[in-house]
Amino acid sequence: MFEKWSQGLRNSSESAVIADVVSEGAADRRSRTLRAELALTSLPGDAGPRERLRSLVEQALVFSRAMLVAVYAADGTARTLRLVESAGVPRALYGLREVYPVSGSLVAAAHRSGGSLWLTPEDLAATVQAEGVPADDFSLAVLPLGDARRTAGCLLAVTDGPDGFDADERRCLELFATAVTALSPSPNVPARAVTSVSPPLVTSHVPSQPAAPYVPPSSRRDISDAAALTVHNNGAPAHPADAQRNGDRRASSFSLAMDTGRIDVDEQVLDLFGLAPAEFDGKVETLLALTVPEDLPTLMSVVEADHMTIGDRELEFRIRQPSGEQRWLRLRGQLFSAGDGRPARLLGTVVDASDLRTQVNDVARVQRLAAVLATATTVREVSQAVVGALRAPMGADRMALAELEGDRLVVTVLEPPEPEAWPGVWRSEWRSEWPDAPVRAMPTLAAALREGRPAVWPAGTELEPPLAEVGRGGLAVLPLPAGDRMVGVCLIGWDTPHEFGADERALLTAVAGLAGQALMRVRAFDAEHELVGMLQRTLLPRRLPALPGGEAVARYLPATAGLEVGGDWYDVIPLHDNHVALVIGDVQGHNAGAATLMGQMRTALRAYAIEGHPPDVVVSHANRLLMGMETDLFATCAYVDVDMEDGTAWCVRAGHLPPVLRHPDGTTEVVEAEGGPPLGVITEADFPMTPLRLGPGTLLALTTDGMVESADLELDEGMRRLSGALSAADQDDLGLMADALLGNAHRGDDVALLLMRYDGMAVRPSRETWTVWRVPEAARHARRFTRRTLRKWAVTRETDTVLLVVSELVTNALVHTDGPVRLDLTRIEDRLRVAVADASPRTPVKPANVGWEATGGRGVLLVEALSAAWGTVPAGGGKQVWCEIEVG
Repeated sequence: MFEKWSQGLRNSSESAVIADVVSEGAADRRSRTLRAELALTSLPGDAGPRERLRSLVEQALVFSRAMLVAVYAADGTARTLRLVESAGVPRALYGLREVYPVSGSLVAAAHRSGGSLWLTPEDLAATVQAEGVPADDFSLAVLPLGDARRTAGCLLAVTDGPDGFDADERRCLELFATAVTALSPSPNVPARAVTSVSPPLVTSHVPSQPAAPYVPPSSRRDISDAAALTVHNNGAPAHPADAQRNGDRRASSFSLAMDTGRIDVDEQVLDLFGLAPAEFDGKVETLLALTVPEDLPTLMSVVEADHMTIGDRELEFRIRQPSGEQRWLRLRGQLFSAGDGRPARLLGTVVDASDLRTQVNDVARVQRLAAVLATATTVREVSQAVVGALRAPMGADRMALAELEGDRLVVTVLEPPEPEAWPGVWRSEWRSEWPDAPVRAMPTLAAALREGRPAVWPAGTELEPPLAEVGRGGLAVLPLPAGDRMVGVCLIGWDTPHEFGADERALLTAVAGLAGQALMRVRAFDAEHELVGMLQRTLLPRRLPALPGGEAVARYLPATAGLEVGGDWYDVIPLHDNHVALVIGDVQGHNAGAATLMGQMRTALRAYAIEGHPPDVVVSHANRLLMGMETDLFATCAYVDVDMEDGTAWCVRAGHLPPVLRHPDGTTEVVEAEGGPPLGVITEADFPMTPLRLGPGTLLALTTDGMVESADLELDEGMRRLSGALSAADQDDLGLMADALLGNAHRGDDVALLLMRYDGMAVRPSRETWTVWRVPEAARHARRFTRRTLRKWAVTRETDTVLLVVSELVTNALVHTDGPVRLDLTRIEDRLRVAVADASPRTPVKPANVGWEATGGRGVLLVEALSAAWGTVPAGGGKQVWCEIEVG
């Protein structure tokens, strides 16, 4: 677990759209904490420690809404914490290192104390322990992996913004820290026993200089300037001004031999340069190679003997660490002679000076904004990212970001959001949440938009009131360009006089270009998303029907980030006599053609099922339909017809995965159902039916191959894992169960999931059937059968009405159709259903009027008058005419 983590970080902000479709009354209203707990319980039990750790870190990133989550573990020496897993944006964007000393870093504080740290940007700026962690516009959480007595490391999470993690997000992080702790081996030493260790020097052939005495960070606030002087072996103290300017920052010492170029440095210097001790060869050229080229000439004036004079030297320069992070360092040194006037050795200190300089020119900030904008999918997300990147580092009192629509500014984010913080013209244009400000009321702004370049006005500049009151101490206007036009604008205002430096202007220009392109992209994405969403809502069921004696839920998770519909589909089709058809399928491909064919196949299967065909005939008809559509695509399908009254079912497979049953005792079974070929391959294919038996409490699961198969997961293993997850999950809430199953899917493809729990009908209807013979006495035989049935069911009311309706329906079927006729009687509580099925698909037509001399045509009118309801439905190539009569 403690080996170096060397794989590329995986960005867990993959965009995906989940089609959350549930039966009525089964909507998911659970909190994020409950979902996190369920996700933890549904982790694959047979996964290795490395795989489980990666899953835990990725889930912690999602449920806590963090930008970055990392796990640090104590190594064998118990002196350092080493990164073992990370997920989210690159950690270099937040200045986080791979290794931290246990005895002197903020990241290790939770490991040492056994208590959690929840730090806002203000806390980071005020905490001298934030060594190596920049005080920036993000919040930091550090949670121990263990308790106050013994810890194995820590879990670190970063979120943008000044407010930090809310209570629900903190609870989620605590849950995942506990889960990670369970994977960690016991630490080598108790956390309380770790002592401060002075960092050794990394030496070259020049005799090493003793390092400056190490002072634990927790005690540095109480050290006076005089006591904080660093004394080197030659007796030359570092300048007192260093301690005063650098405050609590620790100075790192070095010794440079001017004649050989060999340099002795301590671990703190190497850490500032982003180098490990084993990577450093003792040559000053190695450190110079990391210097920003623009600052190299100034630095060379110090390290080249020909340019030096005996005495003190001080300068600031920038380096670029191997991680890509740019950092300001301050060098303070003194050159000492060898005795004959020749330079011999430069002794000095190096400190991190990034927090002494304006942070607005930090390349990492622009990189982090670009990373956030790359994953933003809405105008609001883009606006919030820009405000977060500019307001805090520039100390602005007021910011607004708006889209341009004609001659109006459609505001998308205001900081602060209260109307009282904005000028009267803005308040008068307030629309629900925020205003739509007219550009014509601000000619200075209109001129800046026409020029298309960031513009700044210092305090005292004469501006129209709508702009002057936004920034009385200074105002910056950022037109947001995209191509050859302006798509929006950002206003930044200060209440007290503000000086605009070159660094700020450069940052404003960089941010304007990034934000403009992001706004244009999300506008196009919004239009595409709406089109795709409409297509998806059309092709997939918007809501599953309520089932008699059961409950069904479905989920659809696309694998693609652009076109969010593919070939997977599902359906739940209510049929007559309390039957229900469960369908799931997958069309080859992930494009618009596959999505269109998917919609056609779903419609066809639904139509054939409603016609009353048995399952094998339904699938066979769909196969012949697809064969005649002149397409190169094929489809797989699983179709299950369930009788909700007695729990029997018939399953038909067409090249698809078999169903999985979870029995009431928690055991699972992959149904051994014989299958036929995929749809659209062979015209005259056979699709055998397999019987199933569902007892009350049985769960039926249908899924597509994206759930159980991927490049690194074999199908058999995936089915075994799915069976295990079904067995371990709580099926009382099918919505949460479906979410947990999807959360553990090895997804490289679209995933459709359909779950149906069979509970059994509380009230089962009574049924009797009679085959009507075509004989002269057929109607009388049908009435006699009906009378016996009513007597058996103890029906005494409306018996004459029922007998008259039976006589009319049977007579009409015998007179107007050929083939067999069947009479079905069904009683559900106080309602009697009479149904007569025949072989003719023609629906009986109710006559508009019947003359007094007519001898026929009154049957349908009579049935309508005597029944509470009546109608006709297709039935296996023919029809069924039915009516219902109240008999209670």
